[in-house]
Amino acid sequence: MTPPKFATLGCRLNAYETEAMKELAAQAGLDNAVVVNTCAVTSEAVRKARQEIRRLRRENPDARLIVTGCAAQTEPETFAAMSEVDVVLGNSEKMQPDSWRKMVPDLIGETERVQVDDIMSVTETAGHLIDGFGTRSRAYVQVQNGCDHRCTFCIIPYGRGNSRSVPAGVVVDQIKRLVDKGYNEVVLTGVDLTSWGADLPGEPKLGDLVMRILRLVPDLPRLRISSIDSIEVDENLMRAIATEPRLMPHLHLSLQHGDDMILKRMKRRHLRDDAIRFADEARRLRPDMTFGADIIAGFPTETEAMFENSLRLVEECHLTWLHVFPYSPRPGTPAARMPQVNGVAIKDRAARLRAAGDMRVQRHLDEQVGRRHRVLMENPHMGRTEQFTEVSFATAQTEGSVVISETIGHDKHQLIAIPAS
Repeated sequence: MTPPKFATLGCRLNAYETEAMKELAAQAGLDNAVVVNTCAVTSEAVRKARQEIRRLRRENPDARLIVTGCAAQTEPETFAAMSEVDVVLGNSEKMQPDSWRKMVPDLIGETERVQVDDIMSVTETAGHLIDGFGTRSRAYVQVQNGCDHRCTFCIIPYGRGNSRSVPAGVVVDQIKRLVDKGYNEVVLTGVDLTSWGADLPGEPKLGDLVMRILRLVPDLPRLRISSIDSIEVDENLMRAIATEPRLMPHLHLSLQHGDDMILKRMKRRHLRDDAIRFADEARRLRPDMTFGADIIAGFPTETEAMFENSLRLVEECHLTWLHVFPYSPRPGTPAARMPQVNGVAIKDRAARLRAAGDMRVQRHLDEQVGRRHRVLMENPHMGRTEQFTEVSFATAQTEGSVVISETIGHDKHQLIAIPAS
């Protein structure tokens, strides 16, 4: 029997769901298949998915090729039209055991080629739980899926559906199992993490979940939360930032832009002053807090003055880890119909944003030299601080352990450290 091959494109949540699909495929006894889990965030992501499918078909001419993920959900006809593709599976269907059982050899003739239903009709998160996805040191736990917002540049709600939350008790039980397996850090992940709880009884907030995890899993050394919408951060999450040292001092902010007019055209829910105010308050409560951020360069109608507001936001919000996205129109979104910015200008602005981010990284690395950090080892020679900064060690350390280290320098990308004596 030849185990199925899996290719994952896109976000961390996709990678998590690929692990779930591996288990479902194994339980179904699926053999001689290739599964491509696609991303739909940009037109370029869809192009790369098609390219990957063609490559995998050339390398696996006799295998059954199954395409799933966000691009398969939003554009099933695109992939159904490809001669290389045998089955197109929607985002809800890919998490259902029956979908995989139907693909085993004796049922191949009964399988519909396109299995993509209305994602907006899905009201619950899939019941899959992956104990230990990630490195041997860090595990990811999906607590939320989907998004109720409709940003004008984003196709993802149409790939993921409306927001659905995993009940707190289920999350806590999973994290307890992960801690029992020896994981020292758990990362909460989702599509729109700060919307967690809105569909649950009593409408709890993300901060309530964080406080409950830390209270009920006292042996969990480190809890980290992934990308958040700062305007939706609740009181309890701010309290956790201020009082819970096991909540890591690193937040990735979904900011997208620094100009109020562009933010309104994006249909974001915050203005630039909201972002600055949140960053200032988080740093006041937790002085060692670091921020990552998503910022789009060259959004439709963006002038040079508007772009400069994004550039200034890097300093004003004390951003360190930037994810810069040169805007590209995504068919099916309102922004694709707006007046577009010249491609050369987009590329230039993206480069300037990245340069500003690089300067912030250098400053951050400079500030850490001479300091001690608790470093979670991802492999024998590299780990991350609580602020998510990479640290390299010349001598091998135990993978998965937390090493108290002394920073002796950096190489412009990573801190260089030795175990503290």
